[in-house]
Amino acid sequence: MRDDADGTSGEADGVTGPEGGADGADRTETGDGGAAYPGAVELAAAYARARPRLIRLAYAVLGSHAEAEDVVSDCWLRLAEAHAREPVRDVDAWATVAVARRAVDTLRSARARRETYVGPWLPEPVLGWAASPADPADRVTLDESVSFALLVVLETLSPAERTAWVLHDLFGVEFTDVGRVVGRSTAAVRQLAARARKHIADGAPRTVVDAHEHEAAVAAFARAAGEGDLAALTAVLDPRVTLTSDGGGLVTAARKPVHGADRVGRFLLGTASRMDAGQRLVATTVNGAPGLVVLAAPPDSAPPNVVPPNAGPPDSVRPVAQRRTSEPSSGQGGEGTATAGPPGQRLIAAISLTFGDDHRIVRVDLVLTPDKLPTDVAALTDEGMEPRDGR
Repeated sequence: MRDDADGTSGEADGVTGPEGGADGADRTETGDGGAAYPGAVELAAAYARARPRLIRLAYAVLGSHAEAEDVVSDCWLRLAEAHAREPVRDVDAWATVAVARRAVDTLRSARARRETYVGPWLPEPVLGWAASPADPADRVTLDESVSFALLVVLETLSPAERTAWVLHDLFGVEFTDVGRVVGRSTAAVRQLAARARKHIADGAPRTVVDAHEHEAAVAAFARAAGEGDLAALTAVLDPRVTLTSDGGGLVTAARKPVHGADRVGRFLLGTASRMDAGQRLVATTVNGAPGLVVLAAPPDSAPPNVVPPNAGPPDSVRPVAQRRTSEPSSGQGGEGTATAGPPGQRLIAAISLTFGDDHRIVRVDLVLTPDKLPTDVAALTDEGMEPRDGR
């Protein structure tokens, strides 16, 4: 990113746009050498192209997809206002800095609210996201920025450390620009990123699990939980496994993390035994990786409440949403559409599973807070990162 990108901010609480070219940028051309965006249509198109990346950036900083969407929407309004005063040359650079500033301000406010949160706070999961971006470089950023285990570790960092690491290490923003976002010198943000890097290396599993092995392990976990088989369940759990559940004080959840394979296994089996007849475990993706959700069927149907005992790897477990092509959904079914169940199904919980060096599960994260889950399976989109009307 160019050093002049910080000229997008005129206020401490976020970006209000360039003021009389104070950043020294020539606003007569776009970043690719073309003409400046002459009107609202062109500006909107440029921002729409940048939007998926901006949401990933804000989500990595905040851990909340809903808040990330709000930040990106707010910055669009600010961009339109700024462009009306003086054409913005590089929408991507302008928006990256603007969204990062707004996200870190939002994070600081959210941290204060989370101090009074009931029980553990977990990030908001992104469900049903099975697509890969077209750009291989962006794919790396995408996978890293939304890993659920990584987001959990990022919660242990200060807002400045988290933002410095996300911007520089994930999104390739120069330290000079990172410093302008967090209000620190270039040397200071280098130190922030280095400290964050160490915390992440110590806390986030870096094991690479083959996709098929990952899917098979998730299916084995689901079968064992569904059958009430403690021995089979503990066999896929690391002896030092930790389970964290987030109910937000709104639904029943463990107020403290549960540690150890036996205790975690018994907790999970106890939870599974209390599932209603209309509830079941269903395979899906949680932040891009194979995971599970608890799905409640409509009142007039009663599907089995567990994954079938003979279920193999996830093809035999019907996904909540699965993008089958890179084409956007037409809403008419067939290729490129999400495969959701009957209308009226509700998501009760999302389950993220993190694997360790021996390919056993080291973290089980249960997100049960209704505000962090779409209220209807039909609200899940092929993209998985789009606004969900059923929230």
